[in-house]
Amino acid sequence: MSYDAPLQEVDAEIAGLIRQEELRQHEKMRLIPSENYAYPAVMEACGSVLNNKYSEGYAGRRYYEGQQSIDAIEVLAIERLKSLFGCEHANVQPYSGSPANLAVYLAFCKPGDTVLGLSLDSGGHLTHGHKVAISGKYFHAVQYGVRKDDHRIDFDQVAALAREHRPTLLFCGGTAYPRVVDFARFAEIAREVGAVLVADIAHISGLVAGGVHPSPVGLAEVVTSTTHKTFRGPRGGMILCDDKHRKAIDRAVFPGLQGGPHNGTTAGIAVAAKLAATEEFRAYAESIVRNAKALAEGLLARGIALVSGGTDNHLLLCDLTPKGVPGKVAAKALDAAGIVCNYNAIPYDPRPPMNPSGIRIGTPALTARGMGEAEMTQLASWMADVIDAPEDAALRERIAGEVRALCNQFPAPGIQP
Repeated sequence: MSYDAPLQEVDAEIAGLIRQEELRQHEKMRLIPSENYAYPAVMEACGSVLNNKYSEGYAGRRYYEGQQSIDAIEVLAIERLKSLFGCEHANVQPYSGSPANLAVYLAFCKPGDTVLGLSLDSGGHLTHGHKVAISGKYFHAVQYGVRKDDHRIDFDQVAALAREHRPTLLFCGGTAYPRVVDFARFAEIAREVGAVLVADIAHISGLVAGGVHPSPVGLAEVVTSTTHKTFRGPRGGMILCDDKHRKAIDRAVFPGLQGGPHNGTTAGIAVAAKLAATEEFRAYAESIVRNAKALAEGLLARGIALVSGGTDNHLLLCDLTPKGVPGKVAAKALDAAGIVCNYNAIPYDPRPPMNPSGIRIGTPALTARGMGEAEMTQLASWMADVIDAPEDAALRERIAGEVRALCNQFPAPGIQP
């Protein structure tokens, strides 16, 4: 066997599994809000010869020679993000969103310092101070939540906790919060107590770039994000910050946490940033939100309860308690019907995290396929039918066939099954 042979000849087993995944991504409706279809041009950049190059350091200050192309690529990625988001500095080297947040801790905190973040069961992220993660083990993590009556962020609680604990960092943003984040209110609280405000926009960075969600830039001193999800780039991370924090952030990423950056990913980020500056992307972001609202209306019409009563962004959190169906049962039944989501805790959930009361869904991937509000209405009907009868195998099989037929009308970007 030649080492230069194509994948099918070198490893037919892996090649077959990749084809299997291509088929799954084509013939199922992908509703996990953290997933999307990366642009084909992004995939091309990520799978290029850039993976062959090692590049510790930053542009113009590398520890290895032969960086002429790499430096130019990283500078392009940085300058495009600065222009797109209107920020003073960008670091594109974090390997993903969690390492980006960890770099922020390293830049500003000592072990044991106090950090304030949205609790996981209220829609926050593990990296915002959850007890099982390094952010909750190495730092004194205090958590705020959402109000019981409307599931909106409880700013009275945020302010009270901030005044009591005087955190070094105040995190805002989350992974399962379906409403607009009031960055200005968070900024007021952070200024009052002398905290550095960190806006984690991993889920909504594409919506911010597309102008359909308010931007934290100019309000939060530091902004972190993944570069996939609504941004449709590669699986990577970025940190945007004010000039005064440039040195601290850059030192925290390298040499603080990482060695060489993933150069193919950097190129993919540059490509995604270029595309995100277009009118086509703005229209895409607008469609994501329209589709999410249409899906919400369809689910509510079928008696599916939604946390906070709806959505302002790309995601919905369904509370299945009134249906008497656990989230895990519903998620597995929906997957069998060709509709892929994830089971998820809801605020004040009485059920355990591995078998919670809710499911989390989103519209970025379906919108990337060109689906619109009519398809969202049909999807809501299919979902409600499955949730009402999760044990009905014949129903799941019928709907899976109908889902495949619909997906065939909307080819998945970059996939030829």
